[in-house]
Amino acid sequence: MAGTIDAAASAIGADRMAVVGAAIVREGKLLSCRRTEPPALAGQWEFPGGKVEPGESAVDALVRECEEELGLTVDVGARLGGDVPLGTSYLLQVYWCTIAPDAVPQRRDHDEFAWLDASSLFDVNWIEADLGLVALAAAALVARQP
Repeated sequence: MAGTIDAAASAIGADRMAVVGAAIVREGKLLSCRRTEPPALAGQWEFPGGKVEPGESAVDALVRECEEELGLTVDVGARLGGDVPLGTSYLLQVYWCTIAPDAVPQRRDHDEFAWLDASSLFDVNWIEADLGLVALAAAALVARQP
């Protein structure tokens, strides 16, 4: 699977940088994180993650970002949806992820977390770019996938 994920990340091209996000699921609920910065996005909810560094695979970046932002070790699975443009410089790629049953996210880059089931996913103010992927996640959670 890692070869498929790495190939998808490299297909972005030199004109756009990959940003990865983690759709972390546990017991039928998705982890949502509230941003504190930049000011334009503060208070909005997102999939945790960040930029893929030069020479880094999407999987490695997602594992690193989840450790840095949340103190969590994630197992990265399949993609959730396709690439989502973020302005003219970035493309968001979100992957399903799992964590250990007893793992607890830490507040390092976010001021709030919520474990949301399919019926409550839209109870928080998601970043606009994430909304299509949130809808896909809701449908998957209703169907008990992943």
